Amino acid sequence: MTAQPSAPVSLLVLNGDGISPEITTATLKVLDAVQRRLGLRFQVNRAEVGLRPLAAQGTTFPAGLLELARAADGVILGPVSHNDYPPASEGGINPSGHLRKHLDLFANIRPAKSHPDFPARCGVPVDLVIVRENTEGFYADRTMFAGTGEFMPTEDVAIAMRKVTRQGSLRIAEAGFRMARQRGGKLTVVHKANVLRLSDGLFLSCTRETAKAYPDVQVEEVLVDAMAALLVRDASAFDTIVTTNMFGDILSDQATEIAGSIGLAASLNAGTNHAMAQAQHGSAPSIAGQDRANPASLINSAAMLLRWLAERRQDARLDEAAGLIEAAVTRVIAVPEWRTGDMGGPLGTAAFTARIVEAIESSSI
Repeated sequence: MTAQPSAPVSLLVLNGDGISPEITTATLKVLDAVQRRLGLRFQVNRAEVGLRPLAAQGTTFPAGLLELARAADGVILGPVSHNDYPPASEGGINPSGHLRKHLDLFANIRPAKSHPDFPARCGVPVDLVIVRENTEGFYADRTMFAGTGEFMPTEDVAIAMRKVTRQGSLRIAEAGFRMARQRGGKLTVVHKANVLRLSDGLFLSCTRETAKAYPDVQVEEVLVDAMAALLVRDASAFDTIVTTNMFGDILSDQATEIAGSIGLAASLNAGTNHAMAQAQHGSAPSIAGQDRANPASLINSAAMLLRWLAERRQDARLDEAAGLIEAAVTRVIAVPEWRTGDMGGPLGTAAFTARIVEAIESSSI
């Protein structure tokens, strides 16, 4: 990577529902602190998705946003309450699924890492990453070219279609093996091919095919139900996990909570040409507007986005920025009096964010 002055970074920041405006604002304050500290240039364009534009414009995903997302260097998406949206035919488009599908963000990278001063619930340090396929599987909003992958032939029967393709399986397997090689050299492939013999069978065969190009990576195959139990027993036994969409969605929430708190869990949706930072948790409407939300998940996700951009651009300054943000969050979490309420501390969103900004400003680089 080069340490030359960084080119401007254009970011599309999408406010969603519930606590989203609070934690996206917090994330932008942290990015502003790191750009001032390191002399970076972030060009931020903010827009709305979700229930507010639905009420004002009749859609949760206004026209033109997809083009803005494609033109940006990166996207930061706040949490959305898509469970409360009307059907897509009535304007209720899930912004998360829509962006993942149309930007081809096929890999969802979700670390689960415990902090020294905020220990894992399993009693031992946890440091694993789940690499989740992001554009196929059972999720009805991303399995069909037209229409939805879920339908009701009668009022008493509901059917969901699962889509698993060779291309999708090969490229997520490749992402998983690359991640495993960068880390501890161990990859766990999670599946349910004993029952889903065709769909998970195809996924499993693609991971085995990909493994031939990575003889240095130790591979194990685990059934998803066994994996759920093994994470509870000893999550520290795992390093990199690759799996299909729904399994990865469930297991990553489980793993991050075991590692300490889903409120700290970063998440990056990445493809070949685009990437989107997104908190791993939901929109928490019950605490919206009360200065109670923990913004760490979205802040850490933004750091992951900067690291992705650093690798793509071969820009050491952006990598340094990501490390500075991560170190600042870790430093603040280490002090019980500086934590938010979900972590047992007394601070609200704004005060917690201010502590992170102070940690960035006072850090010795």
